[in-house]
Amino acid sequence: MRDPLAKQVVGLAPSGIRKFFDLVAEMPDAISLGVGEPDFDTPWHIRDEGIYSLEKGRTFYTSNSGLMELRKEICNYLKRRVGVEYEPAKEVLITVGGSEAIDLALRAMINPGEGEEVLIPQPSYVSYEPCSILAGAKPVIIELKAENEFRLTAKELEDAITDKTKILVLPFPNNPTGAVMEKSDLEAIAPIIEKHDLFVISDEIYSELTYGREHVSIASLPGMKERTILINGFSKAYAMTGWRLGYACGPARILEQMTKIHQFAIMCAPTTSQYAAVEALKNGDPDVAEMREAYNQRRRYLMHSFKEMGLPCFEPFGAFYVFPSIKHLGMTSEEFATELLKEEQVAVVPGTAFGACGEGFLRISYAYSLENLKIAMERIGRFLEKRKNS
Repeated sequence: MRDPLAKQVVGLAPSGIRKFFDLVAEMPDAISLGVGEPDFDTPWHIRDEGIYSLEKGRTFYTSNSGLMELRKEICNYLKRRVGVEYEPAKEVLITVGGSEAIDLALRAMINPGEGEEVLIPQPSYVSYEPCSILAGAKPVIIELKAENEFRLTAKELEDAITDKTKILVLPFPNNPTGAVMEKSDLEAIAPIIEKHDLFVISDEIYSELTYGREHVSIASLPGMKERTILINGFSKAYAMTGWRLGYACGPARILEQMTKIHQFAIMCAPTTSQYAAVEALKNGDPDVAEMREAYNQRRRYLMHSFKEMGLPCFEPFGAFYVFPSIKHLGMTSEEFATELLKEEQVAVVPGTAFGACGEGFLRISYAYSLENLKIAMERIGRFLEKRKNS
């Protein structure tokens, strides 16, 4: 019998995060700080709108591109929040989460077999590299550095570009580091993107979760909108992970091809979720502000705790993750995470789950109650004391 499996799929490594999820499931007393999911429930007024849409019998397919009402609200939101204007009929696509939008953008823009390259700054979200491979691109990794607060510098970008480079993935605010790119950082790389005629996939799913500063989209800079696919969604800001709803905005020519793939593979995003998302965009700003403040309180608590226990960590200003360094302990990230779970029943994610340059770091999520974070910090502190005294 011939091999039924596709080599490019078999060759992909499974997510490095999943191992620790599975282990925690077998430990009823364990505290997991590994999940990148809000611990808040979706606000009631958003849930009510979803329930109401079902009661009204709105169980039909929507347009492939999504409800026009939702696309209009997304355009209103982006104009209000990041100062970028889009045409709802041609420049917005509603997707099944932000992850589908990433996949669609890559597949719509990459020509398999031509050696086209996608630049991926790492550490970063686990899907960019495999999705690039599945789209037929060659992923090229840019290793971000702690001394630069894990921001992408102009020199790092310039050094990575070849005549085959086509797309830059811009994953900020960043998962797993919590790093942000401020306006000056984006202004430094924008001329390089233009000079080399690159396109940008800007994953801005954590755009509402920035602390002490406003999020800036690269699409808002002169000359960047026409070469940027802006990706966002409702999972993180509105605590709507299970609703599976995201969106992509960008040049009509690219969005048309993304919509074609979406049409054949998915048809449309969930109708109930789309009606709920309209309500989120219209009336959800206070909910976002309340959750952001809670995350910020937890962020400050973790930074204080790390300082007290002598665990080096740059201060992150985005998302809901911290990325402390354990290099001084002489352990790999995998060893630290495995032994911490075994000895103290606290789950964290090795930095290597997000790229090889994550070695020596851990991703710790603060999308958990302050009470659980305090218990976890006590256990981590005890774990570190044992290592100091051994």
